[in-house]
Amino acid sequence: MLFNSFTFLLFFPIVTIIYFLLPQRARWAWLLAASCYFYMFFKAVYILILFFTIIIDYFAGILLENEPNAQRKKWWLIASLVANIGVLAVFKYFNFLNGNLSGLCTLFGATNPIPYLNILLPIGLSFHTFQAMSYTIEVYRGNQKAERHFGIYALYVMFYPQLVAGPIERPQNMLHQFYEKHVFDYQRVVEGLRMMLWGMFKKVVIADRLTLFVDPVYNHPNDYHGFQTILATIFFSFQIFCDFSGYSDIALGSAKVMGFDLMVNFNRPYFSKSISEFWKRWHISLSTWFRDYLYISLGGNRVSKTRTYFNQFITFMISGLWHGANWTFVIWGSLHGAYLIFGEFTKKFRGKVGAGIGLGKAPLLNKFVQVLTTFSLAAFAWIFFRAADFSTAVTIIKNSLHISKAQLGLHILGDDTYNFVLCFVFIGIMESIHWFMHNNDVNLLLNRQPVWVRWLIYILFVCTIVNFGMFGDHQFIYFQF
Repeated sequence: MLFNSFTFLLFFPIVTIIYFLLPQRARWAWLLAASCYFYMFFKAVYILILFFTIIIDYFAGILLENEPNAQRKKWWLIASLVANIGVLAVFKYFNFLNGNLSGLCTLFGATNPIPYLNILLPIGLSFHTFQAMSYTIEVYRGNQKAERHFGIYALYVMFYPQLVAGPIERPQNMLHQFYEKHVFDYQRVVEGLRMMLWGMFKKVVIADRLTLFVDPVYNHPNDYHGFQTILATIFFSFQIFCDFSGYSDIALGSAKVMGFDLMVNFNRPYFSKSISEFWKRWHISLSTWFRDYLYISLGGNRVSKTRTYFNQFITFMISGLWHGANWTFVIWGSLHGAYLIFGEFTKKFRGKVGAGIGLGKAPLLNKFVQVLTTFSLAAFAWIFFRAADFSTAVTIIKNSLHISKAQLGLHILGDDTYNFVLCFVFIGIMESIHWFMHNNDVNLLLNRQPVWVRWLIYILFVCTIVNFGMFGDHQFIYFQF
């Protein structure tokens, strides 16, 4: 079920109203049933995969907590991780690995006898797999008690607001919330609905409109050159942000209405002054997951400088592979790893250069240059993320260098001037609000306004969504992961 669908417009209030009407002891069952229905709306049979991993990890958690022997405890953890990663490997990476094996066999004049699997990737598989893995790892480390209530544990994995695209929650943050009684809180409901409204604005008004200009270029890269490809790449940078952060806002908002607090997943990432800062602001639940469970496990920065660089690079490379079974995602992740290492390696040198040319005396200009550089690096990497394959990415990059005077008008991506201008207007509005949010608490500011001012703003946003929203079968980009 899509958040931007009419079905969800009915589903959300019905689930929420009944949730508050039910006694506390029955709420978990209602939320679990609603979450199952929400997931089965995509492809019902794949819920069996969820049940399989939930059963394994539920019992694994109890075994991990009860096992006194450290070595056997480690083996229980490994068994749980293998089961989770195994499901992910079969459905997401089997054909990718098999395709690479076929290419290797062809190189040596042989034939790969292993057939391809004709299966669809279960929606959101990587998200709920990583959430389940964080549970068993935290129980193993002694940071979380094993959950004895099977229904509550199943709800932890399947909670519908963040089931298919995160944020990837930790058990310490979520499990206890399912036991707490959440009373109807008008102020909390209003703040949750505001978040949902803001997320919907970013998704249907901005992200889906940008698709009109991004898809033609990336689906037919040979037909576009120069500013056409450059602008399409810039547009995609905002499209993926608005699409994914819009989903996160709706997820956080819908959970907040019912009294649940999910972790913030985005924090104005395109205002970052470095790639390191970018990853503290972009997809925070995933970047912290890799930091806590992979980077630190590899030694983090407690090792030599060379080994630290290796740990950073391998973490980003695997993060890229997590996003998709394609070498373009591996390159995307590797680029960010290389950016980070290069940034740290040249930090002192860049500081001296900046001081030499006087950027230190112009802090606003210095910040602008840093933000623009970071955005440009991120946008370049997005080419590999969006391109269907490596060849398409190379074509996009090559064609971006062919700039002609004929492309300097408003029609560089076609004749749809109306939507072209709207893209800039709405991106400008969004980033202006983001800039304002830097030093202001929007919720606090709105709460201080007279009722008529607040409702005028709400009505304005609703009218904007209704009149300028791109409604239809527009799935969220991160659903494929």
